Amino acid sequence: LLKLERGFDKFADAIGYLTAFVLVLMILNVTYDVVMRYFFNTGSIAMQEMEWHLFSVVILLGISYTLKEDGHVRVDLIYDRLTEKKKARVNMIGAILFILPVALLIGIESIPYVVESFNSNEQSGDPGGLPYRWIVKSLIPLSFFLLIITTIGFFIKNLNIYKGLHGSTEYNLKGEIEKANVIWESEINNFCNVFFKSAKSLSFSEQAKLNAYIDPAV
Repeated sequence: LLKLERGFDKFADAIGYLTAFVLVLMILNVTYDVVMRYFFNTGSIAMQEMEWHLFSVVILLGISYTLKEDGHVRVDLIYDRLTEKKKARVNMIGAILFILPVALLIGIESIPYVVESFNSNEQSGDPGGLPYRWIVKSLIPLSFFLLIITTIGFFIKNLNIYKGLHGSTEYNLKGEIEKANVIWESEINNFCNVFFKSAKSLSFSEQAKLNAYIDPAV
């Protein structure tokens, strides 16, 4: 069972890496749209639609990886007070009674939705928009079938915890936020240092133009 668990974890990690890559693409896409819109007074309908296409990929694929990391939000007053074995039992029951039926239902029922989009060659209703909308819609059944696979791995992991084969590795959301804040503060400090060093090297007139751009009231 431990080898089987590691196999499912590797599968979920692969989904996580793919999701992270798509997230980077989405950030670059949004950056491009913002620069083109506010600095060059132009833009692309297709690139703007690509934003929510990529966002859909991140959300739909991220569901499976987040389950593997046990990172989905829990709102309850009982679960945190339970022992590891009782938590594992709750997770196994929840996976069988809730996650699997819902994922199977959405996965199967969304297939005709994709087929209809493919047969009608659905595309954007805006001029210059993206064609082949069935591609992004096909991620709906695909993501929930992937969720079924990772749910099986999630069940096996909690079964191993229940049997005492290893302890639980709960997702440390607070630690992730604190780590992200440290990285973010470091990046901001580096940017400010580079910006102000560059500003000092400007001539007086160039500095005046920069100040006017930052604060039009100057």
